[in-house]
Amino acid sequence: MHTPIPSTVADVSAEWLSTVLSRPDEPVVVDAVTHAVVGTGQTGSTYRLDVTYRDGADRGLPSSFAVKLPSVDPGVRERVALGYRSEHTFYTRVADTVAVPVPTCHHIDIAGEGDEFVLLMDDLKPAEQGDQLSGCTRDEAVLAARALAGLHGPRWCDPAWDALPGIVLGRPDRDGAQGLADIVGIAVDTTIERIGDRLPDDDVATLRAVAPAIAPWLLAEPTRFSVLHGDYRLDNLMFAPDRSSVTVVDWQTLAVGLPARDLAYFVATSVEPDARADIEDDAVQAYHAELLRHGVTGHDLEECRRDHRLAMLQVPLITTLGFAFSAATERGDAMAVAMLTRGCAAIRDHGTLDLVAALA
Repeated sequence: MHTPIPSTVADVSAEWLSTVLSRPDEPVVVDAVTHAVVGTGQTGSTYRLDVTYRDGADRGLPSSFAVKLPSVDPGVRERVALGYRSEHTFYTRVADTVAVPVPTCHHIDIAGEGDEFVLLMDDLKPAEQGDQLSGCTRDEAVLAARALAGLHGPRWCDPAWDALPGIVLGRPDRDGAQGLADIVGIAVDTTIERIGDRLPDDDVATLRAVAPAIAPWLLAEPTRFSVLHGDYRLDNLMFAPDRSSVTVVDWQTLAVGLPARDLAYFVATSVEPDARADIEDDAVQAYHAELLRHGVTGHDLEECRRDHRLAMLQVPLITTLGFAFSAATERGDAMAVAMLTRGCAAIRDHGTLDLVAALA
């Protein structure tokens, strides 16, 4: 019998947990569960669950979990339904076929258009969430780059990616690329209207130059592609306290495209421009070396560096779309300013717009 999907966290009961955690001939009996809110809940509702089991009935399971449910706001729930489908696709069709470190998924289910959704996974404490505003160190950047190669490398250029359901941004044809470019133009205008007074003039000029370049950029280098996290940034990374490992979360923006888009987005948004020169190439080299370890061939380091330069437009693409079409918050505004300031500097430093023009 199908286990109902919880409508609210109140439905994540001891009985429900016992049902979804049990296996044939391996019953689990949860005696009690408590819930605590985690995060801000802008696109979903996440809770930490502390559970107690009946003696001898825990099957070696942890004493705490994280559970992710749709937003309590019906409007947000409807708007983000594709993101819930994306996360479901990742954990049911992708996670076991790649090598990126992710939380153990104990149960996931979805119904309808995605407005009914639940994900039960390991609670990652004592891991520490990256801080988008503070940025990252060299060691954190290299660790994140290596982990990212575990997403891209094992199924590099796998044609099956183009048929994967739940993709938020696929590889577009010419008309699709232009349609997305038009939307990005609106997002750029909205972003400048809302926070342009907090951005240097050079960054505003760079943003205005981005929208016309998006269509040819999306169509560039079609022979190299992979599934993308789509929003690979510090807030979506959980670091071990000693920085010996990292775990990647929030798979609501799966995309398919040039693999370096994830890397460029991470590096450009996570490192202040003055520090990037001392960190960036170490991250690119670590990423490339790990790609080779996962079996990628015919992609040398210089090509990887060039793809990294080209991929910088992922920053304004994702940042302006996410910012322009979401509710304003104080931290959200500050985060958009930080990411765009860093990203626009990287676009100029790498001559990305000239590179796109040369490929068009």
